[in-house]
Amino acid sequence: MSTTTHMAILGGGPAGLAAGYYASRRNIPFTVFEASPRIGGNCITLRHGDFLMDSGAHRLHDQDSEATREIQSLLGSELLKIDAPSLIYSEGKFIDFPLSPLNLARALGPLQFARAGMDVVRARLGTTHQGQNFESFAIRTYGKTLADRFLLRYSEKLWGAPCRSLSPRIAGKRMKGLTLKTFLKEALSGGKAKTEHLDGSFYYPRHGIGMIPDALAAACGESNVRRNAAVTGISHNGSHITAVEINGGQRIETGHVVSTLPLDRFVDMLTPRLPDDLRALAAQLRYRHVVLVALFLDRPSVNTAATLYFPGGEFPFTRLYEPRNRSVCMSPPGKTSLVIEVPCQEDDAVWTMPDQQLVAKVSAPLLRTGLITASDITDSRIARMPRAYPVLETGFDEKLDRLMQALSMFGNLSFSGRCGRFAYAHLHDLMRWGREIVEKGSLPPCAAGAVFPG
Repeated sequence: MSTTTHMAILGGGPAGLAAGYYASRRNIPFTVFEASPRIGGNCITLRHGDFLMDSGAHRLHDQDSEATREIQSLLGSELLKIDAPSLIYSEGKFIDFPLSPLNLARALGPLQFARAGMDVVRARLGTTHQGQNFESFAIRTYGKTLADRFLLRYSEKLWGAPCRSLSPRIAGKRMKGLTLKTFLKEALSGGKAKTEHLDGSFYYPRHGIGMIPDALAAACGESNVRRNAAVTGISHNGSHITAVEINGGQRIETGHVVSTLPLDRFVDMLTPRLPDDLRALAAQLRYRHVVLVALFLDRPSVNTAATLYFPGGEFPFTRLYEPRNRSVCMSPPGKTSLVIEVPCQEDDAVWTMPDQQLVAKVSAPLLRTGLITASDITDSRIARMPRAYPVLETGFDEKLDRLMQALSMFGNLSFSGRCGRFAYAHLHDLMRWGREIVEKGSLPPCAAGAVFPG
């Protein structure tokens, strides 16, 4: 990457800001173009009175040591080390997540646990092909009893599609704990020690996840981050991106482009237009929206978990988190809040449902759990996060590979971010991708998923 070539970074979410951060470290001239008046994309912290809430259950997993060191250098003592494992709420019981064998045995009871164990044995000895779709993968890996209760119904809610039409790659790595090895380890310890797959440690900024994109933007330099600058056109000559159009009028020539825009939008803005079959491929890649319902409570605490997952079909939401469990600064003293995630599509009723109707729809089944009471709720807030997750349907990788291969004809183009790479990704992934783009000038496409994102 030349220090005399201007880099245009399309999108001011954490992926775009990470690319800008590493470009600034190497003295590469760049500009981040963000359509919104705020930076951070779908990774922000909102204020509601004395409460703070994130745009989802975000946190920094220490999975990339260099990314962790960089964020530590930016935030210093404001980046906290938190130890709060997550839980699944199922049929009135709290169950370890990822699944823990002895905890499952206590939750299910001896008969159902034995039945689940036999299901696993039968599935492993059966002829189901593990790689066909997520449904067959889940049943073969965990047996029908566990797969149906903890994975299949949850995944259909999250992704908005039958599990037989979802790629096995949505499984990610979070369910790896339910193995014979972990069962024996827990059994030999008498259940007194948690196995390492249940580690609930992560990093979190003292005043919310938005501190990370804010710090990245500050490191980029205010003059290098343009807000209210929507990308409305992208010009090319068949081998290179030559310029980007901002706000329908300003044309900016560029030497290298890093796009974090949704792939369908990026392809649709290219001039000259790509062939219709490639445009159709991009249009077939679906993204999932999320509506956040925040409930502000007159009580000091609800639960100690980092995140609570709700696989049951009686709940219209997939998970909730209690911001105070990440940092006490997220709520005023003696108060707490819950942020509840409801996945949907743009044409679903939920996406446009009036706020109070949506609060009632979400709070009613939550109240029936006994976790909170109606008198606890003092206020609420709705926030809508478009294109929060890429939907990894069966065959998506072939479509993505074909599209990326066609786009590789542009020698000065790189993609980053969940939307830009059509990959479920964490903050450490976005930091790593930004670093690799700047160091190598390019980045091969990839895709990843997670049954329980976050």
